[in-house]
Amino acid sequence: MALAYLLYFGQLGVLTPYLAMFLDGRGLNSVEIGQLLALITLTRILGPNLWANLADRSGKSLGILQIGAALALASFFVIFVADGFWGLTLCFGLIMMFWTAIMPQMEVITLNSVAGDAHKYSRIRLWGSLGFILLTISAGRLIDWFGTEVLLVICLALLAALLLVSTRLREPEQLPDNSPHTGSIWSKLKSPVFLGFILALCLLQVGFGPYNSFFTLFMKDLGYSGMQTGLLLSLGVLAEILIFLKAGRLIQLFGIKWMLLISLALTVLRWTLLANFAHLPWVLIATQCIHAASFGLTHATAIQFIHRYFGRRYQSRGQALYVSLAGGLGGALGNFGAGLLWQQGQGATQAFLAAAMVVGVSLVVILLIPSRHLECASEPVR
Repeated sequence: MALAYLLYFGQLGVLTPYLAMFLDGRGLNSVEIGQLLALITLTRILGPNLWANLADRSGKSLGILQIGAALALASFFVIFVADGFWGLTLCFGLIMMFWTAIMPQMEVITLNSVAGDAHKYSRIRLWGSLGFILLTISAGRLIDWFGTEVLLVICLALLAALLLVSTRLREPEQLPDNSPHTGSIWSKLKSPVFLGFILALCLLQVGFGPYNSFFTLFMKDLGYSGMQTGLLLSLGVLAEILIFLKAGRLIQLFGIKWMLLISLALTVLRWTLLANFAHLPWVLIATQCIHAASFGLTHATAIQFIHRYFGRRYQSRGQALYVSLAGGLGGALGNFGAGLLWQQGQGATQAFLAAAMVVGVSLVVILLIPSRHLECASEPVR
């Protein structure tokens, strides 16, 4: 599983920071880039739930993962001949639809394999962060040498390797579901604690819009090379790795609510600093270190919450709902808004200030959820 995480997040280490640069090289402007990223991110709303339903009904999470990897690899070849806004949007949307089959099933397989142990999960998940670092730095250097089209070759190699590795994985033994089977999944979705939690995580992803969409172009405008940008991105993921090693213990000591409040407050600070002082190298370094809280700690907390809240009966659909509502809807809105505000880099300050305000709302949402309601939704973290 560790190698599968390395390859999956290695792929994200190529696409997440450099896709906007690739699209810019294909002639798209900032509004078109924001719209394209928003449209393809919308597939993360439908895709994860479609695949998760199949996984929960069949009980074959590994089979769904393998199908997704195979179809994503096959459809990626079309990008070589696609051109223009709609051609690229349709191609990347198709790839993303298949790509969304992979991550929720990886989480289910891993969490079942370690019996939900937060510490063991974090140890495996950190290999994904290592893969992100390795491929982000490597891709940045290769872009300096060969241009942005080299990303297509890298992505194909990673997808082929992921498919090969998935054939060596094994479906974990199905353990009995000891969670109370009270009501349908819809009763869980209507719970105020879940609605508040997912709203806050969705708003957090909206706030990531300028960073996810335009950070590499932002660094290019500030005079940084692809290699230097890759190192900055990798610093953020290194901080993420360190927090993953301690996430289980931190959640155990301080609880879900306090971990989210601290992480969201630091994220507000992060976007505010980028909006006003991005020209200072030490600010860039500091804001990348905060990625440990902005992504690492919030993700580890959310995965544990969702896994325990939905239980084994609805585990695939629970993970898929988290991916689609937070990452899909929130990511799409964030990308679209960032594209409108960015204005070829002239609106960078306004975009990051808007991101800080949105995450501030997310912090208020979590603050309003009573601690006893949020904490009782989860079992003690081991």
